Amino acid sequence: MARYTGPKARVSRRLGVNIWGTAGETKALDRRPYPPGEHGRTRRRNNNSEYLAQLQEKQKARFSYGITERQFRNIYDEASRKKGVTGEILLQLLERRLDNLVYRAGWAATRPQARQFVSHGHLNVNGRRVNIPSFRVREGDVIELRDKAREISTVKWNLDVLDRALPGWLEAGDGGQQVTVRQLPTRDQIDIPVREQLIVELYSK
Repeated sequence: MARYTGPKARVSRRLGVNIWGTAGETKALDRRPYPPGEHGRTRRRNNNSEYLAQLQEKQKARFSYGITERQFRNIYDEASRKKGVTGEILLQLLERRLDNLVYRAGWAATRPQARQFVSHGHLNVNGRRVNIPSFRVREGDVIELRDKAREISTVKWNLDVLDRALPGWLEAGDGGQQVTVRQLPTRDQIDIPVREQLIVELYSK
């Protein structure tokens, strides 16, 4: 499946937020807090465009969860068919991806790293090996690191150093090597800086 492999700091500077959570992006935003390109400092045209604001919110969400435009649109279409607030349902569906759960559990430093862990088959879901990053977890699912994965130095370092607090919809077990989905995530439990209503407005045109 295709994914973005270009310069990360450039995307973060364009959107004005640290998308992947790396130190390099933080430094780039601190040193050059303006869009990339020759005219990044001085460009003024369309800065207050409603469409630009909507597009940027969509791009923030898409890049943050590491999915393609087609995947994002399909998830939005699914969210729009469900009862409830479309924007919140959209973020809930994105948050329930297995690679995102690995990131939330603190087993991976970034979502791209989490995606790699899942693809390499380091996880069990309800006792069965799953290697699909887009796998959607459900309430009551138990996700755990496989035996070999527990010995990976990167995983150990992430657990010891990151000390990432679990969101309220997840519950840790087995010394942090296992996570149970207590409930489906609510909007206040999803700490991603995205105005989802603008995404709904963009796709509703």
